[in-house]
Amino acid sequence: MAVQALQLGERMQDYPDYYRVLKMQDGKGLALSSLEGKKPVVLFFYPKAATPGCTKQACKFRDEYAKFQDVAEVLGISSDTPEVNAEFAEAQNLPFPLLSDANELLRKSFGIKGDLLGLLPGRETFVIDKAGMVRMAFNNQFNPEQHVEEAWQVLQTLQ
Repeated sequence: MAVQALQLGERMQDYPDYYRVLKMQDGKGLALSSLEGKKPVVLFFYPKAATPGCTKQACKFRDEYAKFQDVAEVLGISSDTPEVNAEFAEAQNLPFPLLSDANELLRKSFGIKGDLLGLLPGRETFVIDKAGMVRMAFNNQFNPEQHVEEAWQVLQTLQ
């Protein structure tokens, strides 16, 4: 059964995996729902840590992080283990948490489609407002840095 991709205006509370605890690179757990009501969330899914496109995407978020940190929580998600994400975060000096979506359950629940005939996990970024509503869904495998620009533009409309 195909899962429809998470759409603009949908409420995260309607997705059971919004409440599922994912492991961060430091081994601690975090449920996306625990961030509700605090500030918007920028949730970027990347295919694999330490690959060229994912490094560009994560490093662009790192380089722009100063402007994001006061207005949104930035989180990266891949199916990599917490240990691999920890190595990636340390090597690239990433200031935001990386979450491990083992077995790609969250990716599947959100309906993120693979690219290149399903050979690559999709690269998609969501902006979720404080109330848990999806305000942006941006999918572009081949321009990883554009995810940062798109997320920032949407966050400006929420202030």
